[in-house]
Amino acid sequence: MTDDKLVGIVLVSHSAQVAASVAELAQGLAGGGAAVPVAPAGGTEAGGLGTSAELIAAAAASVDRGAGVAVLADLGSAVLTVKTLLAEGDELPDGTRLVDAPFVEGAVAAVVTASTGAGLDAVEAAASEAYTYRKV
Repeated sequence: MTDDKLVGIVLVSHSAQVAASVAELAQGLAGGGAAVPVAPAGGTEAGGLGTSAELIAAAAASVDRGAGVAVLADLGSAVLTVKTLLAEGDELPDGTRLVDAPFVEGAVAAVVTASTGAGLDAVEAAASEAYTYRKV
């Protein structure tokens, strides 16, 4: 399977290193499935902590294959920045969706599910379901 019909995943963190590391982890755990387009969007353009609408929009454009883009965000202003971009309507690709999910577990679930060729609804459901993962 090629990645031309896979859901793209964008991981938005206040830290470039956190976003990149979670992307690497999720892709590594996806196993033998198709290579899902995943892009980290962490920190600011200057390399500091924070969020950047420009970095998020560029990441979303880079993973868009026409099957939708699932965006997972770590904390408050990252979520608000994505919501603002979605409200503006022309900054993110059509079919971009902010997914309410825990950042690490949700990212892994989203990438693993997308690697099976599942659609955006299934990717969102898998990522959101990660809230129910119990560790004890």
